[in-house]
Amino acid sequence: MASEGHLVLCFQRGIPIGLFCKDFNEKTKEIKEGIPLPIRIEVKPDRTYDLKIGQPTVSYFLKQAAGIAKGARKTGHETFGKVSIRAVYEIAQVKAQDECFKLRDASLEFVVKSIVGSAKSLGIEIVKE
Repeated sequence: MASEGHLVLCFQRGIPIGLFCKDFNEKTKEIKEGIPLPIRIEVKPDRTYDLKIGQPTVSYFLKQAAGIAKGARKTGHETFGKVSIRAVYEIAQVKAQDECFKLRDASLEFVVKSIVGSAKSLGIEIVKE
């Protein structure tokens, strides 16, 4: 569901809110409600727009895999959960499709290292299985 912030942006930029909501809901109908998604809205001078919806964030995937709701408050001092190497690799395969990694022509190894860094900052330990 489109957030209040998205609707305010539409109103400010002269985009018909009904059309935007219909487009947004159509593009996200297969996604479970409550999953945080990065959204990019590019408004053109003629008041049309491009709506790009990204994959859920790395932290969302890691917290889901670890079975935790929140990460560590003190990075490097707390362990809140554990995820397997396999889970990290599976998350990396999904996140490698993100525009930010594609633009860098990032290797899967680079994506995995990025995810491992995020896991450490969340207080999630990587285990063999």
